[in-house]
Amino acid sequence: MTTPDAPRYETLAWSVDEDGILTLTLDRPDALNSFTVTMADELEDAFRRVNDHDEVRAVVVTGAGRAFCAGMDLTREGNVFGLDESLAPTPQDLVDRFDAPEIKDGVRDTGGRVSLAIFDCRKPVIAAINGAAVGIGATMTLPMDVRLVSTKARVGFVFGRIGIVPEACSSWFLPRLVGLPRALEWVYTADILEPAELLEGGLVRSVHEPEDLLPAAYELARRFTRHRSPYGVALARQLLYRGAGAPHPVDAHRADSLAMFYASVADGKEGVAAFLEKRDPAFEAPASRIPDVFGDAR
Repeated sequence: MTTPDAPRYETLAWSVDEDGILTLTLDRPDALNSFTVTMADELEDAFRRVNDHDEVRAVVVTGAGRAFCAGMDLTREGNVFGLDESLAPTPQDLVDRFDAPEIKDGVRDTGGRVSLAIFDCRKPVIAAINGAAVGIGATMTLPMDVRLVSTKARVGFVFGRIGIVPEACSSWFLPRLVGLPRALEWVYTADILEPAELLEGGLVRSVHEPEDLLPAAYELARRFTRHRSPYGVALARQLLYRGAGAPHPVDAHRADSLAMFYASVADGKEGVAAFLEKRDPAFEAPASRIPDVFGDAR
């Protein structure tokens, strides 16, 4: 269903069901859902928006038609990636002027902006990869929590075929998901990978017949959210992602301590009471109200 305050997008469809599962559909089927600057802006907006939509409990991302996302739309005039070739950016520009319009719009990788928004999302995110997912179509799924694929899906990190590099923060995500040697092989060869290899490599959780893909994704989303505290899930998601990259376990301990403190006050008391009383919990603390437990400025 589409709620009255649902955003209206050119390249995405937004629909929330009665269980609070948002289906975010890449919706350019005639162009195989190829990625554009507009799609990047809309995906970034959608993933930042869901943090304040407490009726949304989880997000399932899929593609309209027969593809998931066939990579960047290469038909755009000028720089197809939307970059300003008149600039000569430096590493310091990406620190000092990170959000300056000329850097954000003319230098920063559009896929990376989407990946950072997904990383910051407070809801579980599931990719239901229904068809071709190459280039940004593959890398945008890496910051999602789980990837399910159709038997018709084909995934490729094909940057070498057109002389560019992995983007969308995939140099951070891909080695963590499949290991550095496999990540290097997949990027160097730029092969189109079939479901069996994706499953064996650990990139995807499961393979499904096309008609079973979305039902499986929705069932998993319900398992992630039914009788679960949105507040606790949001904190847990960030603790795991941030902890995986922390230099020392004491960094995790600091964040865990604050998260445990606030979660126990917010929903933990209800969770304990429900356990003792042998009933389902009635959690009320919203994900939109979680505190900062990391204390850094990213």
